[in-house]
Amino acid sequence: MFTLVTGLSAPALARSTQAPASASRVADSDAPPVYGRATYLLDASTGTVRLDDGAHKRMPVASLTKVMTAYLTLKLAKPTDTITITSGDVNYANDNGGTSADLDPGDKVMIKDALYGLLLPSGADVAHALARTYGPGVDGFVAKMNDAAKQLGLNDTHYVNPDGLPMPGGDGYSTAADQAKLAAVALSDKTFEKVTSTEQYSIDATATHGAHTWTNTNEMLDLPGALGVKTGFTQAAGYCLAFAADRDGHRLIGVILGEDVSSRRFDTAAALLNWAADNPVSPETEPSAAA
Repeated sequence: MFTLVTGLSAPALARSTQAPASASRVADSDAPPVYGRATYLLDASTGTVRLDDGAHKRMPVASLTKVMTAYLTLKLAKPTDTITITSGDVNYANDNGGTSADLDPGDKVMIKDALYGLLLPSGADVAHALARTYGPGVDGFVAKMNDAAKQLGLNDTHYVNPDGLPMPGGDGYSTAADQAKLAAVALSDKTFEKVTSTEQYSIDATATHGAHTWTNTNEMLDLPGALGVKTGFTQAAGYCLAFAADRDGHRLIGVILGEDVSSRRFDTAAALLNWAADNPVSPETEPSAAA
């Protein structure tokens, strides 16, 4: 059984037309204001939902999709297995406006390194190569992604590719709540946790690949207990963020979808983490979230 963002660059908007969520739509009226189309904050240590604002609405999640790609890869491959990058993998990222790990056709990269290229710079080239290898074939891998989603109880999630890029036939979808659940399971894998919480990772040139340095697109890794998880952006999805931190014995996991200001998703996430850590609740005293 399977157990356990799109990092496209775009200028942040100077101002937002979105209003903060009203107190009636969050689990606690003292929570910081949120601005995305959906926001969810979970205390995974107790199962307590700290904030739920539109968290069950289906919407595109951009490169948060790559969390599932990494999760599945860790189930299907050994860290010392290798993938070979093809021109098709490189062209897929370039032709579709995806971010890239800048690998070259013919590069042979071990899985333990490829995961950094997938999650830190949000490499669509790596996602395509992993899916093509372990599907086998991209369609086969996407089918496995959807099977895994069902097995994990992600009932409002459907994937159409391994990277979250827009597709002519329609984007996939998920919810903030489903993505938080996926992040919680993915973070239970120590390899995933190590990769996603790394700020920068380098591989030296070898006979099988060139030298590369990958920098994490997540701007929250200097916060106490930060664990990642993933950024994302497409025009349809807006700016997205899955984030997590261990604070005072509590693992806090949150997801913001559909933000329209890139930097504000990080500020909001930091405020939510601080608020939840400073105001812990037990399941018995959990406020009731609005339906």
